[in-house]
Amino acid sequence: MQNKVALVTGAAGGIGAAVARALVGRGVRVAAVDRDAGRLGETVAALAGDGHRIEAFPANVSDSAEVDAVVAAAESRLGPLDFLVNVAGVMRFKPVLDLTDEDWRTTFGVNADGVFHVSRAVVRAMVARGGGAVVTVASNAALVARTGMAAYCASKAAATLFTKSLGLEVARYGIRCNVVAPGSTDTPMLTGMWDEEDESSRKATVEGSLESFKGGIPLGKLAVPSDVANAVLFLLSEEAGHITLHELTVDGGATLGV
Repeated sequence: MQNKVALVTGAAGGIGAAVARALVGRGVRVAAVDRDAGRLGETVAALAGDGHRIEAFPANVSDSAEVDAVVAAAESRLGPLDFLVNVAGVMRFKPVLDLTDEDWRTTFGVNADGVFHVSRAVVRAMVARGGGAVVTVASNAALVARTGMAAYCASKAAATLFTKSLGLEVARYGIRCNVVAPGSTDTPMLTGMWDEEDESSRKATVEGSLESFKGGIPLGKLAVPSDVANAVLFLLSEEAGHITLHELTVDGGATLGV
């Protein structure tokens, strides 16, 4: 991966930051994209301080004009993009009857529209060059129903099938498109669902809940962001050179291999 160029969305923290960290550690030049300019700047400064080539590109992925401008700027400043990792995501943790129109639009705007906008802009350039690799970080919640997560589940299912359909269309250009589907991962998105961030909340997440029809995690632990980043790196790498349209679930067995 040395001297390749990647664009990573949702790079300010959590899984996105872990992906960016893993990529620069392999010698990849990274365009880090996030709508939170402050946190993004801090993440990029920390990684660049280790001698890596990474630059911040603040943008809202739900805005296609911003996305097109950022992709053009990233290629101008860092070089032609070899890799795209769609990580940006939001969650509105509410029962369906409490979801507002804004909750639904915002969730799909980032989780589904954002994947479409960024993938379209990046893959257009990849097609012209005849190669590249895309990984969309979706969720195991795209595979099974979850209480309080209908908008999130639906948007991640949309992102998953979009990525696979894109991969089918561009395979003839040597472009691979895959999906990583994490389960419960120790990030602010997960802990924000808890009443309190403590050991009892972690234990309950690992063990599951009959009340909410949620199974536990057979491996008996939460994922950490680097677990997901490692799966992303594999699918981007030449070691996965004959893998496309694949969905790699990283959830400790929570969805029982569905």
